[in-house]
Amino acid sequence: MVNLADNAPEFSSLPGDPSKAYTAYGPEKTEAYFNPKDAPKATVDEGDEDDDLFGSDDESEDEEAKRKREENLAAYKKKKEGKTKPAAKSIVTLDVKPWDDETDMKQLEENLRTIEVDGLTWGASKLVPLAFGIKKLQINLVVEDEKVSIDDLQQQIESDEDHVQSTDVVSNILRLLA
Repeated sequence: MVNLADNAPEFSSLPGDPSKAYTAYGPEKTEAYFNPKDAPKATVDEGDEDDDLFGSDDESEDEEAKRKREENLAAYKKKKEGKTKPAAKSIVTLDVKPWDDETDMKQLEENLRTIEVDGLTWGASKLVPLAFGIKKLQINLVVEDEKVSIDDLQQQIESDEDHVQSTDVVSNILRLLA
């Protein structure tokens, strides 16, 4: 706890003359009242209502400023229409695993490539040894992200239950191409 007497050595460094009354350093008359009911009633200055500190839109806008804003907005929209958004494409490598070593892998690949979806392009493929003579098909594809869902494509591939046991995404690289 801080005591006023602890700070007594600093009093001599404070500005002002201690021999003068405290009123010598303040205003001639104070507006403070100890009892609020003794205070005079405040009057409302009618001019304060006209001050709009936040710039509300109640008042009419200057016709020149309005016309210029509309022109700028139309020019911006025209500029935006001319630009085409680049299509986000992903390069995906899928592992397609067969049921066993007797599965016809050529037939499996043919069935895969018959899947045609707008925004899907099949790429190169290869057979990769898995285990016990079983080989998995590793195939590359390019998909437009807005048009093709990888999850839906995997479900469609796995619907070939005679050939496909499961699929896994090995890699998924996102590219923005025009």
